This record gives sequence, C-alpha cells and structure tokens, in this order.
Amino acid sequence: MESASGNGAVIRESAAGSSLRNGVRRRSRELMVSILALACAAPVLAQQPLTVRTPATPLVLHDPYFSIWSFNDTLNGGPTRHWTGTEQQLNGFIRIDNRNYQFMGHAREVPPLPQISRTLWPTRTIYEFEGAGIHLTATFFTPALPQDIEVLSRPLTYLTWSVHSVDGRSHTVRLSVSASAQLAVDNEHQAVVWGTSHVGDLTVMHIGTDTQAMLEKAGDNLRIDWGWADLAVPSQPGMSVETVGAHEFAHDVMSGTPAKSDDLDMPRTSRVDLPMLAVDFDLGEVSASPVTRRAMLAYDDRRAIEYLHRQLPDYWRRHRETMADLLLTAERQEDSLNSRSEAFDKEIVSDLTEAGGEHYAQLAILAYQQALAAHKIVADIDGTPLVFSKENSSNGCTDTVDVTYPASPFFLLFNPKLLEAELRPVMEYASLPRWPWPFAPHDVGTYPLANGQVYGGGELTEEDQMPVEESGNMLILFDALAKAEDNADFASQYWTLLSRWAAYLRAKGLDPENQLSTDDFTGHLAHNANLSIKAVIALGSYAQLAEMLHKNDEAATYRQAAQQMANDWMRMAQEGDHTKLAFDLPSTWSQKYNLVWDRILGLNLFPPSLAQGEIRFYLQHQNGFGLPLDNRHTYTKLDWSVWTATLATNQQDWDALINPLYRFMTESPTRVPLSDWFDTVSGAQVGFQARSVVGGVYIKMLTLPQMWKKWAAQPQHRDSGQ
Repeated sequence: MESASGNGAVIRESAAGSSLRNGVRRRSRELMVSILALACAAPVLAQQPLTVRTPATPLVLHDPYFSIWSFNDTLNGGPTRHWTGTEQQLNGFIRIDNRNYQFMGHAREVPPLPQISRTLWPTRTIYEFEGAGIHLTATFFTPALPQDIEVLSRPLTYLTWSVHSVDGRSHTVRLSVSASAQLAVDNEHQAVVWGTSHVGDLTVMHIGTDTQAMLEKAGDNLRIDWGWADLAVPSQPGMSVETVGAHEFAHDVMSGTPAKSDDLDMPRTSRVDLPMLAVDFDLGEVSASPVTRRAMLAYDDRRAIEYLHRQLPDYWRRHRETMADLLLTAERQEDSLNSRSEAFDKEIVSDLTEAGGEHYAQLAILAYQQALAAHKIVADIDGTPLVFSKENSSNGCTDTVDVTYPASPFFLLFNPKLLEAELRPVMEYASLPRWPWPFAPHDVGTYPLANGQVYGGGELTEEDQMPVEESGNMLILFDALAKAEDNADFASQYWTLLSRWAAYLRAKGLDPENQLSTDDFTGHLAHNANLSIKAVIALGSYAQLAEMLHKNDEAATYRQAAQQMANDWMRMAQEGDHTKLAFDLPSTWSQKYNLVWDRILGLNLFPPSLAQGEIRFYLQHQNGFGLPLDNRHTYTKLDWSVWTATLATNQQDWDALINPLYRFMTESPTRVPLSDWFDTVSGAQVGFQARSVVGGVYIKMLTLPQMWKKWAAQPQHRDSGQ
C-alpha cells in the first residue's frame, strides 16, 4: 500500500504495518460501537435494581406483624425471620432426578441448591438458583403501590417459582414449599389449630392460635397471635397440599412422596412437631421451556388497630369484604398488578438514579418496603383511611410524631393522602380535652392500642415530653403537605391546634429549655441549636399556611417572627467555620439536618452560606461509614445523614456524604433489617432496625420540584387493578 506524504515523498507500508493500521481501525470501530451501545443502553442502565449484598433481604413485608425477612446472603443460608429476628420459617425444596436440594430456609440434612443471584426492586425480590442441570427462579412479589391505597392495604404477597433445564437434558422435578405456624404466634408455647377450605379454584390452608386473643397485648418485641396465616394455591397440574408436622413434611420431602392427608392432631404448640402449611408440585419432566407454579401468602388479622377504644379493620375490609373475597380478587388481578408494578419499579429506580446516582438509588430501593411495612392502614368507622406507624425496635409507640417526621418524605413523594391519614389520629386525639398541654403529643399509644399517649409524662406531667420537637414537626409536616397538594385544606381543619402550637414555639422555640428531642437516645439537652432550627422553620411554615388560607395579618406576623429568630440563631450558633451543638457549648458541632426544610419549602429564612459552610465542615469530620450525629459520639442516624447530605449543592459533595452510607448498607457486620442507628467507625448497628424512618432517604426527591410534582400528582387508583 502506498500513500503520499505531506512533502510528496512516497511512503511504502509493509504488510505488518498495514495489518497494524487495520487493527487500530478495527478496534476504533469496535470502541465506537461500544460507546454507541452504551449510549443506547443508558435508559436501561438507569433502571438497575439492587443486587449487592445488604444486611437483610425483604421477602414478605406488609405491616409490623406480617414482616418476613432473610437475614443471610442466600435464601437457603438460614431460616427466614420476623423483623425482630424471631424465626418465622418459610421452607422450599426442589427434588431433581430423585435428589433433594433446599432453596429456601435451612435444613442440615439437605444440601442447598446453589444461589447465583438475588435482585431487589421496590415491589419484588427475585432469587436465581442453578444446579443439577436445573435453573430455578423464586419471586416474592408484593404490589406495594402507594397511589393505590386499596391494594397497598392488602396483606398478601404473590409467590412464584419457575424452573427450566440448562444442560440440554430433561429432568424430573418436584417442588415443595411450606409456611410454618410461627407466622401466627408470638412465641413457641402458644397452641395452634388449622384447616383447609376451597374458594373458587383456590385451595386455602390457614393456621392460627386456638385462643385468638385479639388486640389484647401491646409492645415492641411482639408478634401477632390472633387471626390466620393463609397459604392459598390456585389449581395447577401436579399439585397437592397438606397441613402436617415438620417431621412428616421432612419425610415427604426426603422420600419424594406427595401429600396424603392433613395431620389432625390439634391443638398443639410449635415446640411439638412444628405444624406446616405445605404445597407440593410434581412438575414431571422439565426441559428448556420454563414451568411455573404460584401461590399467595396472606394474613387475615380481622381487626388490626384499637383507636380510642374502638377496634378497626384493615382498610381493604371497609366494605365488609372477607379474606375469601380478597383472595379471589387478588388472583384475578395478579397479571395486571404485576404489569403495573414492573412499570412502577423501573420508573422510580430510574428517577432515583437521576436524582442522586446509583448508590443513592440502591439505598432507596432497600428502604422502600421497610418504610411501608412499619405502618398499618385501617378504616375508621366511616371508611376514612387511617395510618398507624409502629416505632419498631424502640418502645413500640404508635403514630409517634418524631418518627412520622423522618419517614414523611416517602409519603410526601408518593401519596400525600397517606401522610394525612397518619396525621389525622394525632390531631383528633390532641383535639380532645384529655390532652391538656399547649404543645403537640409525642404519640397516641403503644401499637396496636392507640388509646392515648404513653411516652414520658403522657397526659399527666410535662416530664420527659418533647414539646418543641413535636410541635415543630407537626407544623413543618402540615406545610409540606400543603406544598405537595397545592392547598392548605387539611391544615384548615385543625387551625386552632396549629395556632396553639405556633404560639408555643414563638415563645419557647428559639432557645429551647432542657428537654428531649427526637434523638432522645442522646439524653436531655438545653439550648439545642438543631432543635432551635426546627422551631424557626416551623414558624415559617405556619406563616406560609396562614398565607395560603388568606390570613394575611397572621402570616406577616409569624413570617417576621421567624426571620428575626433565624437572624438571632445565626448570631447564637456560629463558631468559626461551623455552628455549635448547643448555644452554650463552645468547641462542639452537630448535624443540622432540620435545615433541609428551609430549602424544600422555599422559606429562605437562613442564608445559603450556612448550609455551604456546614457541608465543608462535615466533609472534614466523616468516618468510614459516615458522618457522626455530633461531636459526642461516633454513631449516626441514616435518615438524618441523608437529610444532611441533601444540603449539599454539588454532586461531588453529595456523593462524598452518600457513599459511606452505601458502604454501611453493603458492609455492615450486623445482619438485620436496615438499621438507622449505627457506628460510623465499625459500621455495626448501635440500635434500631426495620423502622419506618428509612423513608427519610427519599428526601432528595423533594428538592427537585418537577420530580416531586410528578410523583405526588400520580392518579389515585380506585379500581385496584381492574
């Protein structure tokens, strides 16, 4: 090959040189193709689910009692558990060519089928297994669609198993799955009874305690001991069901024999041959074409919450539906709900990635079902939805205001009506003469008995109350609701209370007395600078609400008061390159996470330089697993850390604060549902798990007005998947 050089000389290229040049050109073309392929794949890359290791994996999550997790890296690495850690066993076995393997739960005598992947989406957890020539996909699908309160309130998860050959040969396959009586008892000493019924084409096995002590106990480390755990199985080829003891079930699995008849030796406790609801699928010869089988796991609690001494049912029961009605409806709607949920999963994961990057999106995916499952949606006597949170792994309080506050971004984003439904019980309670204080209550009881505040001094004394904390929380939440809904109608219903709390904060909020805040595990603290920020922003929120309700004089008065307090705060808190933990404590610092609402609500009470300076300071004081809550300890809170990161105004600073939290999620040595209180040096849990406050991770989305508007304005589904 010849070509002309710039000076007219002839350049002779050897065969080796020609080959080299062609290779370079070929690799250049390949590189360009790869770049174009990546560009075309960008929307897909923005929809990546969570596949990395997490402290625990959500399987069946609905409410504080019906909440089943895997605490292991593999689904067959240990027993499935309630969020408290108590065993609630779901077991799964597969028999391939007369050899048994376990894919769910843990039995020493049965080898595990190798797990090759685990994928989390907001509404689905998917496990993949492969061995002995067979590929098995096990899916837990919960249509947790926040815009559809009807579907969201259903205590039902779809279970699907799909099997196909991967080695070009056919294999004889049998699947056996069971749910234990542990799902329906608080402890192993309680006796259970069981039965089987038929609803349409469904065979429904149910199990529950023989005493049915409905709504008799309240507290934190409790599991439900009334109602019925249901395993509902549509009619499918090769299907047989039985309720048997664990020993008989193991024998059936090991021998490969189908179920014969139910064990009728009842009642009996789970300590004596643990009763199991079991289904067996003989799949026959399985080739490369997938064979799928399915079931539904549900819990029928009949009555869910006692509020002011009236017992309330789940929201889905508000028209007197039965569990039989629900199961038939759920089976009919499975395909449409699956399609809706898949579209929801992809869209929200894409938006989360756009808002905060891949690490942020994956943290939010893990938080999704946990945030919902620490709540219960019930119907008031007139059918109005009411939402009750449970303060998991703490004191068990229900509708705790300073738990609602950190969890609120989730509901403000996806469905503000759910936040209204959670605030309404607090406001109705606080409106009663029995609540004597000029500030907001802390709670309305201990879950599931919402019969009045139990924390601190309750209705009797001001000792150990959180007056500035809870009053500030409520005013901020009402303003955020008004912003999400573009009206203050909900606030107008409770204006007398809100005005009382605003007056209290105006008098007491700037320099708080010695009292508790939401971080009550740190103890009492006077002159708390972060708590003072909350009071200032709350008064600004009240002024905004007053303006929306055309109470112009009141709006002007409180806006002026809030601005003056903000100015005073800057003078009282500033210390060199940062602000103090408390106004009277020099050489201290703390996360000023409450400041985030000044930006979200557009109050602009504090100068932008405050947040910028705080972020610079925080970046100098991080540890391997995040930013400590303040200078007194090395522990932190997950929710507050994300709120603090949201103060950052550039991607680099945001990433620097979020990446250690992602590292905590993927490397924490403590294997429990996502903890929000952990050590920033070791990554180990300090306390708390499975709490609703992880919904606070979603606060980043509220800083993007179009994103927030898009999701909060999603249509409310009334036909529930029809």
